[in-house]
Amino acid sequence: MFEYAAKKFPHRDCLGTREVLSEEDEVQPNGKVFKKVILGKYNWLTYEEAYLAAKCFGSGLAALGQNPQCNIAIFCETRAEWIVAAQACFMYNFPLVTLYATLGPTAIAHGLNETEVTHIITSKDLLQSRLKAILCDVPRLRYIIVVDSKPTSWPDIPRGIMVYNMDTVKEMGSKPDNSEYLLNTKPTPSYIAVIMYTSGSTGIPKGVMISHGNIIAGITGMAERIPNLNETDTYIGYLPLAHVLELSAELVCISHGCRIGYSSPQTLADQSTKIKKGSKGDTSVLRPTLMAAVPEIMDRIYKNVMTKVEEMSKLQKTLFVLAYNYKMEQISKGYSTPLCDSLVFKRVRSLLGGHTRVLLSGGAPLSAATQRFMNICLCCPVGQGYGLTETCGAGTISEVWDYSTGRVGAPLVCSEITLKDWEEGGYYSTDKPNPRGEILIGGPNVTMGYYKNEAKNREDFFVDDNGQRWFCTGDIGEFHSDGCLKIIDRKKDLVKLQAGEYVSLGKVEAVLKNCPFIDNICAYANSDQSYVISFVVPNHKQLMALAEQMQVMGTWEEICNNSQIEKEVLRIITEAAISAKLERFEIPKKIRLSAEPWTPETGLVTDAFKLKRKELKTHYQEDIERMYGGK
Repeated sequence: MFEYAAKKFPHRDCLGTREVLSEEDEVQPNGKVFKKVILGKYNWLTYEEAYLAAKCFGSGLAALGQNPQCNIAIFCETRAEWIVAAQACFMYNFPLVTLYATLGPTAIAHGLNETEVTHIITSKDLLQSRLKAILCDVPRLRYIIVVDSKPTSWPDIPRGIMVYNMDTVKEMGSKPDNSEYLLNTKPTPSYIAVIMYTSGSTGIPKGVMISHGNIIAGITGMAERIPNLNETDTYIGYLPLAHVLELSAELVCISHGCRIGYSSPQTLADQSTKIKKGSKGDTSVLRPTLMAAVPEIMDRIYKNVMTKVEEMSKLQKTLFVLAYNYKMEQISKGYSTPLCDSLVFKRVRSLLGGHTRVLLSGGAPLSAATQRFMNICLCCPVGQGYGLTETCGAGTISEVWDYSTGRVGAPLVCSEITLKDWEEGGYYSTDKPNPRGEILIGGPNVTMGYYKNEAKNREDFFVDDNGQRWFCTGDIGEFHSDGCLKIIDRKKDLVKLQAGEYVSLGKVEAVLKNCPFIDNICAYANSDQSYVISFVVPNHKQLMALAEQMQVMGTWEEICNNSQIEKEVLRIITEAAISAKLERFEIPKKIRLSAEPWTPETGLVTDAFKLKRKELKTHYQEDIERMYGGK
C-alpha cells in the first residue's frame, strides 16, 4: 500500500515535523520548573523520500541480523520516524511489536521477553528514562536503534548490546550489497504485521496479533466513512502510535496521499503547556483538516471554552448562549448557520487551526454535552467510532451528518455485528423497542488472537461455519431501528448490590463526568453493601472558586480533604445525577476528593485514560473501608 502511495503521490508532502528553534525553563509561581519551547515551521518528507527512507532502514535492519518473521520492537513517541520504521518492518516482513511509552517497567520487560526480540527501535529520551533501567531484565536484546541523530555514543549500556542511530542504519541499508534483502521476503496477507500490546484494564498487557490483511480491512472500513478523503487533506498526529486508533488513522491518510504533521498533547494548541506564551501551537501552524481525539482531550477543550464563556461580560455571554441554542436547533433540522459561524464560533474554531472538517472520536464514550459542543462551536462534525485493538480499531463509525449523540454509528464495510443474549445482565436480542446484548464483531478485520495465550483466544475469539472470525467484546450494545449501535454497558463493570440491584459503574461515571466540578471519577461498589461510593478528581478552577465562596482556606490538598467541601461537592454531584435521571441506588452516597490527578504515570489509568479499577481499588483501600465502615 505504501509503495502504491509513493508511486501515485511521489512529490506530495507525507510526514512533517516542526523544527525546534529554542527551549527554555520557565519557573512557575509555586517554584516548579516548566520546559517551554519555541517551534518553527514544519519540514516535510515527500512520499517518495519517506518510502526510500523506509526501504533503506529495513535493508539496514536486515544487515544488522534482523530476520523476516522474527519480531522487532518499537518503543517510541509519536513522530515521523515511527511511521518510517513501521513501514520498513511491514515491507521486509518483520512483525512489529508495539509498546506504549507509559506501560510500567515490568510490563515493558514482559512484552520484550514474551516476543523474544533482539532489536528494539526507540528514542534517546525513552532509552534514558524507561529502557535503560530494564536492559538487564531483557537478556535476548542485542541491538538498540535510536531514532534521534544525536548523541552518537552511549556510555553505561550493558555489555553485549550495541546502540546505533537510525541514520547509520539507513546508510548501511543503502549500500548496494545490502539492498538485495527485499526480494525474497514479501509478506502475504496472513502474515503478522503488528503485535500490539494493549494496556489491559486488568493485569499484565496482552499482545494482539494483527495481520497485514487485518490492517487493510480495518483501514478500508474507516476510510469509507470519511467523506471525500483525498490528497489535499492534512492530518495532525499527536496520540500514541502504539494505539490502534492513531496507527489506523495515519495509515488511512497514507493510503489516500494526505499529509501528516506531527504534534504532541503538550504542543497542540497556542495555550498548550509546553508552548511559550505568544508563540504558535501546532494546530495554528499546520491548520489540519482531519484530527482524531480521545474524549479526554475533547472534554478538556470543552471545559476550557466553557470557563472562558463564564468569564465573558453579560452581553457576550447572552450572545454566545443565543447563538449556541439557535445553531443547535438549525443543525437538528439539517440547516447550516454561516453567520453564527463567522461571527461567534470562529474564535473557538481557531483553537484547532480553523480548518478542521472532520473530528474522529474513539477510545472511550464521548459525553453528549461535549459532542454537541464540538459540533456547534468547532463547526465540524464529530464522527464517533467504536472498535478495539482486537478488531484492528474498526467496528462502527457514525456518519458525519448524523448529529444524534451517544451513538457510535453503523457497522463499517469490513465488519458484521451481532448481539448475543446476556442473561445475567438481563439483556436479550428480543428486548423491545431495541434488541440488546453483548456485541460480537466479525470480519476480515478481526485479529489473529493474543500472542502465546491460547486459553484466552478460545474464550474471546471463534470462527463461524462460514469461516469468518469473530471477537466477543464484553461490551453491551443496543441496535436502533436505523441500524446504528449504542454502547449501553460493559460486562465487567456490572456490580450487584446487597439488595439485588445491578449497577453499571461505567454508566454512573459517564453521566457524572458531565458535571463541571469533575475532571475524572471512578465509581465503586461492594456486593455486600447497599450503596455506591466514588473517588473524584475535582476540577481545580471550579473547586477553588467553591472554596472561596464557602470561605475555606488552605492548600489544594487541604481543600480536597475538607469535609464541608466534600459534602458540598457530593450535593452538587447528587443534583447532577438526579437531573440526568440516574436511579436512586446508582447515585454515589459518599465520595472522596483526590488531590492528585490520575495519569498513566500513576498507574491508575491506562494509556487511553481508561480506569484501572483494580489499581484504583488498592490505592483507595483505606478510603473504601472508611466510606463503607461509617468511620
